[in-house]
Amino acid sequence: MYKVLITEPIAQAGIDILNEQPDIEVHYDPELFRNYEKILEIIPEYDAIITRSGTPVGKELLDRAKKLKVVGRAGTGVDNIDIEECSKRGILVVNAAGGNAIAATELTMGMMLATIRKIPQAHKSVKEERKWERKKFMGIELAGKTLGIIGFGRIGSRVGVRAKAFEMNVITYDPYIPREKAEKLGVEYIENLEELLKRADIITVHTPLTEETKGMIGEKEISMMKDGVIILNIARGGIIDEEALAKALKSGKVRAAAVDVYSKEPPFNPDNPLLDAPNIVLTPHIGANTYESQTNVAVIVAKQVIAALRGEPVEFAVNAPVEDLSVLKSYAPYVKLAEALGKFLIQIQPGEEYILKLKGNFEGAEELIETAFLKGLLEKTLDIPVSIVNSKYLAKERGIKVKIEKENPDPTYGKVIEAISIAGNQKFSIAGTVIENKYPKIIQIGQFKFDLEPKGKFLIFRNLDVPGVIGKIGTILGKHNINIAGFQLGRVGKGKEAKAVLIVDDDIDEKVLEELKSLNEITFVKFVKI
Repeated sequence: MYKVLITEPIAQAGIDILNEQPDIEVHYDPELFRNYEKILEIIPEYDAIITRSGTPVGKELLDRAKKLKVVGRAGTGVDNIDIEECSKRGILVVNAAGGNAIAATELTMGMMLATIRKIPQAHKSVKEERKWERKKFMGIELAGKTLGIIGFGRIGSRVGVRAKAFEMNVITYDPYIPREKAEKLGVEYIENLEELLKRADIITVHTPLTEETKGMIGEKEISMMKDGVIILNIARGGIIDEEALAKALKSGKVRAAAVDVYSKEPPFNPDNPLLDAPNIVLTPHIGANTYESQTNVAVIVAKQVIAALRGEPVEFAVNAPVEDLSVLKSYAPYVKLAEALGKFLIQIQPGEEYILKLKGNFEGAEELIETAFLKGLLEKTLDIPVSIVNSKYLAKERGIKVKIEKENPDPTYGKVIEAISIAGNQKFSIAGTVIENKYPKIIQIGQFKFDLEPKGKFLIFRNLDVPGVIGKIGTILGKHNINIAGFQLGRVGKGKEAKAVLIVDDDIDEKVLEELKSLNEITFVKFVKI
């Protein structure tokens, strides 16, 4: 008999599923998360714990949880769970990925309609002010308008389908999904954000909050938009600069906006500019708040916990007990290398398809290498935990495909992993190996040879091999207080094209990159963090 502890409120449907199992005993106390000492006292009895965000599952709890086999998170995020500590102890962590996608999608459509038809303002005018001002609430129609969707994952794509039903023209920008995913749904795939910003009448964001997306819609981006544009954020607070949005609403550049998420929640700091902005609909982060969504989440996590306890396949695992992966130990350096290649490649050139060339005998570790590569590929673009357990599922959900090609051993290094990204007619490749079966190395970028440890911060650039280039680059970096820690150069031949890698100690922002791009000798430049 397995004992399951539920410390926070979840929908009854999930509890019922657990109670129906003859080999599971459930203890459900929805207020127990408020008494952490009590949880620590009783956790030694339990094989599984199901939480939301209020129960910290860290070292203190895990030290006492001698029987614990699985931690279930009734939601997507797992910020309150120490994933690494669970993995070390052989404890599986599962979540309810996708359980609230429909809820967030429908809220987006509701906010869109509420905004364009001024529904909240009209409601207040009639009910609270007892006024009948029809002309004051003249709206616009969705039909015929162009909707720009930034982020075309599980929610963005669903918004696109529904917008098409409203007879909207739908365009999307998401460099991390294949073009064909959008085109299959009748949505136009846009290759750069600037074009979407210029063309869309209504813009909605559905991306995770990452280094790349934080503040991605600011004053500069809003200035590129049409006059009278409508902006929605039902995704993550911080993606849209709140000060810039409030300013644009006051000036009339942005006709209206709808926001469900904030950089700080609740947003009642007197300094939050959205609270006093005109023509804006604000809601208290209710994207996942539907009865159906909460039921979905509870059912998914209950089924995952049951499967995990019985040793059956688990679809939404976010980690894996290390000892369960028999191949991992002997191939650990290659797993680390494959992950680094994925991280590198996604920052240089996100692809519509990917090829992994495995040179040499990887003796049944091919799938492990693939999942590690996908982990690196996805980690930079998602704000949910990605592991070698769930990376294949997350990639499939986003339409990302990897083709494995086995080749003869490399004549110099033996085992080599080459990762190739294909985007249209553009192809970019990076290859690495492991030295002395311990030390991962990047040995080739494109056609150029290197010897790089795959961790740290890199400035990658391609240039004409003429005197003075390195000096000019060094001058620009020095001017911006960016320290150079190392330098490697690869070239085809004297006077021809060269590729260089600068190892730097500091982040390089877009302003510095633009300055570097302005040099006549530079044909390509990217900043990469691994």
